Amino acid sequence: MLYYLFDWINRLYAPPGFDAFKFITFRSGLAVLTSLIICFWFGPKIINKLKEKQIGEMVREDGPERHKAKAGTPTMGGLIIHLGILVPILLWGDLKNMYVWLIILVTIWLGIVGFIDDYLKVVKKYPKGLIARYKLIGQISIGLIVGVILYNSPEFDGIETITTLPFIKNLNWDYVYWWIYIPVIVFIITATSNAVNLTDGLDGLAIGTVGIAALTLTVMAYVSGHIEFSRYLSIVYLRGSGELAVFLSALVGASLGFLWFNAYPAQVFMGDTGSLALGGIIGAVSVMIKKELLLPVFGGVFVIETLSVIIQRLYFKYTKRKYGEGRRVFKMAPIHHHFELLGWDEPKIVIRFYIIAIIFSILSLVTFKIR
Repeated sequence: MLYYLFDWINRLYAPPGFDAFKFITFRSGLAVLTSLIICFWFGPKIINKLKEKQIGEMVREDGPERHKAKAGTPTMGGLIIHLGILVPILLWGDLKNMYVWLIILVTIWLGIVGFIDDYLKVVKKYPKGLIARYKLIGQISIGLIVGVILYNSPEFDGIETITTLPFIKNLNWDYVYWWIYIPVIVFIITATSNAVNLTDGLDGLAIGTVGIAALTLTVMAYVSGHIEFSRYLSIVYLRGSGELAVFLSALVGASLGFLWFNAYPAQVFMGDTGSLALGGIIGAVSVMIKKELLLPVFGGVFVIETLSVIIQRLYFKYTKRKYGEGRRVFKMAPIHHHFELLGWDEPKIVIRFYIIAIIFSILSLVTFKIR
């Protein structure tokens, strides 16, 4: 909204410096700052309100022993993140842009699914919250909506089913058919939403790794929407996708702002209100800018966390069938709990996962030059 106000003032009166508001990079910087201010201002107020309403975390009985001390810590702090994302993009984003409204829809849609899950668990005291199949219906539904809109979007005319193939120059991957392309989008958004949810198990772990992934995606979105950079890097040029950099910058700011309160020892947890939406954002932006095949690289931490759960469950079922009792590969899954039970301090695990996430992000950006 402010973007249009300053643009109108610039066209009418052309005051010095107002040209800067045309640039995505400038508005991205403003989005980060606005997001931080919102999180720092509203964060304590929301945390106090959650405490007042006694909306506290319910700790798993089978979780690590040290986590029992976290029982009662305010949850549903994802509301802070949503404010930190949505207000800046409404202020500084180009609201005529299809990508912007689509990613806003993903954020709100999955935020509502997560909110319902948290509400049922924390307020209504349903131990498992929203039934898994209903949660999946919510995730699959938004995946279908994104897939159908992207496939029929004028911005994608002629390149609907094409995506960037990492590492190999001047070669893209084509899904060919809509009935392959759309299910792939549904799978990516659903899987990434759940992967971030699984990663949200230690203070600061999920929001920090999401922030690193979002920063990486910011660069990718900007170069994908820049005709010269995309040509130089031999990637698919997507007119208007650069505007996603403003949204992602707001996400980076919201990640830093929320981390202020979520760092060890956490004052608040994001809950599914935050984690389901954040994962969905990462997956949706990846398919929007046609970088979903790079997602396992810059989202490597989320992949590792998810694989650890899958491996643990499959091995347990296999050994139970074969030996009569289930055995485990890890002391506990997701894998961050494995390191906890090995005796690692929580902050050390989180920082080391940050380092791994940064390495993965650097590798993903290096692939552009390799192409």
